[in-house]
Amino acid sequence: MEMLCTLRSTTETQRQALQKAPESLEPFLEDEEDFGDAKGAAFLELDIGEAWHGLQYLLTGTAWEGTPPLDFLVRGGEDVGDIPSDEGTARVFDAPSVKALAEALKKTSVDDLRQRFDPARLQAEDIYPGTWDEEEPAEDVDPLEELLSYFVELQKFTAAVAKRGLAMLVHIG
Repeated sequence: MEMLCTLRSTTETQRQALQKAPESLEPFLEDEEDFGDAKGAAFLELDIGEAWHGLQYLLTGTAWEGTPPLDFLVRGGEDVGDIPSDEGTARVFDAPSVKALAEALKKTSVDDLRQRFDPARLQAEDIYPGTWDEEEPAEDVDPLEELLSYFVELQKFTAAVAKRGLAMLVHIG
């Protein structure tokens, strides 16, 4: 099963509704449920696919730990429902947390992440998707450049969500 990551802006009303009605997570992600919040219809979304765990490692130097707010891809926020860990996770972050995250990502440089990239270490740490040491990358994609590209998109996304004063959902599944 692929574990893909999607980040999506939410209004405060939507954030609270997701916590109260976690069974609405899938309809919310599929744009079938906005909890009656018209403002939430103009949401922002970023799909980082399988890059989430590599980004977690580059941002924190660890597979599953790290210091907030940069560990946000695998920790922090508030859980939406009770999803078994082998099926993924869904967590929401309030607007002040998103603002702190956007500031932290802004202060993180691409060069810092580039220096942390070590394919053998990522493979040894079992960083998903576990293909870091392949000699011939799939589809002629350089894994480092792909991660750095997603990082830049992540910086832009969180800055835009923070600028709008919105909360954020991180869904891996």
